[in-house]
Amino acid sequence: LNQTQQARGDKIFVNPRNAAAGSLRQLDPRITAGRPLRFSAYGWGEINAVHPATQAAMLDWLAELGLPVNNERKVVRGAEQLLAYHQAMAERRGQLPFDIDGVVYKVNSLDAQEVLGFVARAPRFAIAHKFPAQEETTLLTGIEVQVGRTGAITPVARLKPVFVGGVTVTNATLHNEDEIRRKDVRIGDTVIVRRAGDVIPEVVGPVIELRPDNATMFVMPTECPVCGSAVQRLEGEAVSRCTGGLFCAAQRKQSLIHAAGRKALDIEGLGEKLVDQLVDSERIHSLADLFTLRVEELMLYERMGRKSAENLIAAIEKAREPSLARLLFALGIRHVGETTARDLALHFGSIQAVMDADEEALLSVKDVGPVVASSIIQFFSEAHNRQVVQALLDAGVRPSVEATPSGRHVLSGKTLVLTGTLPSLTRDDATRLILAAGGKVSGSVSKKTSYVVAGEEAGSKLAKAEELGIPILDENALLQLLQDQ
Repeated sequence: LNQTQQARGDKIFVNPRNAAAGSLRQLDPRITAGRPLRFSAYGWGEINAVHPATQAAMLDWLAELGLPVNNERKVVRGAEQLLAYHQAMAERRGQLPFDIDGVVYKVNSLDAQEVLGFVARAPRFAIAHKFPAQEETTLLTGIEVQVGRTGAITPVARLKPVFVGGVTVTNATLHNEDEIRRKDVRIGDTVIVRRAGDVIPEVVGPVIELRPDNATMFVMPTECPVCGSAVQRLEGEAVSRCTGGLFCAAQRKQSLIHAAGRKALDIEGLGEKLVDQLVDSERIHSLADLFTLRVEELMLYERMGRKSAENLIAAIEKAREPSLARLLFALGIRHVGETTARDLALHFGSIQAVMDADEEALLSVKDVGPVVASSIIQFFSEAHNRQVVQALLDAGVRPSVEATPSGRHVLSGKTLVLTGTLPSLTRDDATRLILAAGGKVSGSVSKKTSYVVAGEEAGSKLAKAEELGIPILDENALLQLLQDQ
């Protein structure tokens, strides 16, 4: 591909992953067809037929069907054989007709895979074992700090540009002050750089013999470089933090970007560049200010035409009625992720109840421990955070009320699996209803599954449920069950 690109005087691609992804995204299918893309099958979706019982046999079957399957696959047993295969592939890496960055181990039994299931987006039955990252040396020209959403002060190495792992690297995180001391990295050092997991640039350490006499130690600032507030490092923590909270423009920007995210208020069109402009112009001081924006004033900002402004205002209007769980997640309370926010919403039922909860009440919530409880109490003990919540309510934000413990959770302790297309409920809608009734939603059917909710074109999950004798519900039966609480 690069030989063809060069002959045409076009851009040269630096790595196969980006070249392949870019080829598939082409609007003109003729361009995609002209690229020498190749495909190897390694997984599958729904299969409505009797099929083999192991991963290896499935891949053999796919090969028999005429699909291209990688010939380097192998069945081994035990850690020693896994590591031996990994070492063998590492030695052959340079001779393969494609780039690889490691090996994936999978449990062979498909029944075992079903039982193991998934955690969030990752399977429990598979793991990637990466090869050591490619390393290069370059000059560390300076160390600056960045301020994150929670006030975390992160040192960042500024590097003389170096090509490593398929990309040109100019910056690399140094994580925290202790990490800099441990690695003994100094400004002016020649340092070893790699891309951790072939993705994230990191500084491995200095080349001591090349250290100049004027190399200087990094000193963590005592004041935030953005807002001037004191920088504090709490006992037992490795990270230093700006104490400015939402007074700090950097934290304000990151908190707004977080709040606009798909899993929070889902405000499409509120990107990083617009947030920078809104905060830098002092138009937005808190999350509540978003709900006072008007089309005409948005049109004054760079790259904001009338249509873009109208679309953004429509997205903001839609965000006035979030679920309580989404609102709690959007507030950016430290240690409160999407799942904890949902548990808090289901337990307390209103934003005021969460704000007023003491430690004992918070510890009664599923999976909330002392650290999370302390973080929630600290967040709502800050007057300005309570003011932001009140300003949101005053601006017309009305979080939907969640079921409270006084309600009878008919699905408490039960696990449901969704398969196929339901007549009126989307997958997300059905999931929210099940969670609100105290149930859990799983991606795979096992003996522990309580119900399978099946719609049109339900596939192997339905067959598996019938085989195990698990009760099967259609949409109407699910809604009827939920109405019983």
